[in-house]
Amino acid sequence: MAVCQNCCTFAVRMRSPFKKLDIFIAKQFGLLFFATFFICQFVLMMQFLWRYVDELIGKGLSLEVMAQFFWYMGLMLMPQAFPLAILLSSLIAFGNLGESSELTAIKAAGISLMQAFRSLIVIVSGIAIMSFFFQEIIGPKAFVSFRQLLISMKQKNPEVEIPEGIFYDGIPGSNLYVQKKDIETGTLYGIMIYRMNGSYEDAAVILADSGHIQATAEKKHMLLTLYSGEWFENMRQSGMGVATNVPYRRETFSTKRIVLDFDSGFDMAEAGWISMDARAKSMSRILHDLDSIREFNDSVGHRFFQESSLGPYHRASLGKVDSLKVVKVVAENSIDIDSIYEKLSGEAKQRAIGLASSNAQMAISEMEYKVEYSENLNREERAHQMEAINKVTLSLSCLIFFFIGAPLGAIIRKGGLGVPVIISVLVFIVFYILDNTGMKMARDDNWTVWFGKLLGTAVLSPIAVFFTYKANNDSVVFNIDLYKQIASRMLGLRSKRNITRKEVIIDEPKYLMDAEMLKNVSLEIERYGDVHHLLRWPNPIKVFFRPGDDHEIEHINTVLESAIEDLSYTKNPYVLMKLNQFPVIATHAHTRPFQRKWLNAITGIFLPTGIFFYIRMIRFRVRLYRDLQHIIRVNKKLIPRVIELGDVQKEGRVTVIDD
Repeated sequence: MAVCQNCCTFAVRMRSPFKKLDIFIAKQFGLLFFATFFICQFVLMMQFLWRYVDELIGKGLSLEVMAQFFWYMGLMLMPQAFPLAILLSSLIAFGNLGESSELTAIKAAGISLMQAFRSLIVIVSGIAIMSFFFQEIIGPKAFVSFRQLLISMKQKNPEVEIPEGIFYDGIPGSNLYVQKKDIETGTLYGIMIYRMNGSYEDAAVILADSGHIQATAEKKHMLLTLYSGEWFENMRQSGMGVATNVPYRRETFSTKRIVLDFDSGFDMAEAGWISMDARAKSMSRILHDLDSIREFNDSVGHRFFQESSLGPYHRASLGKVDSLKVVKVVAENSIDIDSIYEKLSGEAKQRAIGLASSNAQMAISEMEYKVEYSENLNREERAHQMEAINKVTLSLSCLIFFFIGAPLGAIIRKGGLGVPVIISVLVFIVFYILDNTGMKMARDDNWTVWFGKLLGTAVLSPIAVFFTYKANNDSVVFNIDLYKQIASRMLGLRSKRNITRKEVIIDEPKYLMDAEMLKNVSLEIERYGDVHHLLRWPNPIKVFFRPGDDHEIEHINTVLESAIEDLSYTKNPYVLMKLNQFPVIATHAHTRPFQRKWLNAITGIFLPTGIFFYIRMIRFRVRLYRDLQHIIRVNKKLIPRVIELGDVQKEGRVTVIDD
């Protein structure tokens, strides 16, 4: 019993730190999530607002209408803001923990990174479920209300559609020009109307100082009230079967009411089509309607196939078998169609050609209509499939973005809104491009629906697994210093020496020996310059396909570095200054791009990289030539001073020669 009690006590003690840690990390993430969610929501709304900016700017909409517009827009965009907010908040949260060394303390306590993720996995899963709930219940209703609001805005204020300073042709049979609009009163100033009453010869021109416009109750016409204007119109008069022109009719009016045909594009019957959009349906309704849509599409396709198999004369009950019989009879009796046509009279030929042309045109028009109608039916089916998949992938992206953001924050260990924001934007841009590309390709039937809609998820899921694995194993995949070093080597950036005076010196340099080594370096450089011509173009075959180690430069560099290392323990400031003037020599870059033979061969075969590394190698040859000449110049000034220090050291004097 005592052993069991001790085990229980130990288990409770072990669970307690985990519980406190879970609460601590959950608080850190929760506060950041709420803040970043509103930021992401605002950014998405501003991006979405550009699509409807023409519907809002300068149209005198009330605050109530604007509030409804932004409210429904926000509800529609909430599922898209969830993944981006999770990505950004998880990056900042674990970046802050890593930057303040709290993540190191957590790992030192024996708690793995996946155990630290435990509470957040539960929270993010809840957010993913909430995202699916929004798309399933709230999103469709918000979409219907949003679309109805846009249409009702157009119905309520038809004058807001009319721009200033240009002709508006949205009214059938009329062109309307308004010089200025008063948004508050709805008054139009400087009105000019061109009305077509059958032809351009019968055009009427109406000028008015001001006026008002409003839609009728049935939303099919617009009532235009004009003030202080004139009406000019060409007239026609029929007599004895011949139309004679009357110059024009002119009318001056103080008030004039004109009814213009105008269909606002919306009525109660068409309002139902908004609810038929895939975005206005829940998952269960989409799956239910997909069966009906597929059955209807199959029946239409089967009907079109039957009609096309009957040929262009199916209305005359001439089937495929009958057509074959006609062809057989013509072939057996050697009937020449051209000779029959030549026997016809001129009028009969014209009728035959006209009839054939009319039948062909009718068949083409009918086929184009069927193709367009079939494409619309297939597009509707694909739209329902994509919306059903989108509800799942958008919710699943919450978890994917968490397993990208949290491990990246643990690896990078940078908090705040600097690096995390940049990485979040880059990841979201990649996901956005992949998702939109897949959506457009699937919508146009260039890709399958499943492939197009799952493209972004399929690409980011392995990335999330990779980052999680690397972070859990304390990988240095994002070691900035390592990438800087690789980039410096690729671009040939020079590193400088930084030799400073040592605080504690046990053994002084062997000055005379170092001076002799520097003399030998200068002599070897001169001999090397006589044999090797660094300023000449190297043979590309030798560069990429033959070994190219330069042992002489390696030996010169080894001797030089040994002398510099020994002289770095001097107290003389002049010697230290001269040591810092020695360049750092690249011993292999002037002979070949890589030390491995197979890498050089691959680089040489692939022409673009081969040209890059060949030019890079020429640059290193020129730089090596200048470095060797610079070493000789430095040695000429440094060697006498080193010999002088060596003589002082040999005589055993304590005096130190300084400048």
